Amino acid sequence: MVRELYNPAALHPAPGFSHIAVARGDRLVFLAGQVALDPQFGLVGGNDLYAQTVAAMNNVKIAMDAAGVGWDDIVRRTIYTLQPTAYETIARAIDTVTGGGANPPQTILGVTGLAVTGLLIEIECTAVVAEEA
Repeated sequence: MVRELYNPAALHPAPGFSHIAVARGDRLVFLAGQVALDPQFGLVGGNDLYAQTVAAMNNVKIAMDAAGVGWDDIVRRTIYTLQPTAYETIARAIDTVTGGGANPPQTILGVTGLAVTGLLIEIECTAVVAEEA
């Protein structure tokens, strides 16, 4: 798979994301929104957005591994959060898990609540993967 990321100079800076991803591949992979829940359905990270974001991204990685997807295959990330203006905290937590590589296009949406009481963030991703020859 080839993923090319672009940030046109005529657009505002893109801290923690890219404005455009162009991907070529054979298989689309849609990852459901991942949250800060452990396998026993317990909340991870308490009321701390950074800790919950790390936990959610770790769950994204588990889903990616199950689908045979790497960070460079992610072409879109959508974040739903009760704290949408805390994008610096969110970006720092994402970089902690991803190693700070080139980030895909991303949208952060402010929401009034998520599926489980206490959750502060949910992260979904789309990937494009080349099939093995």
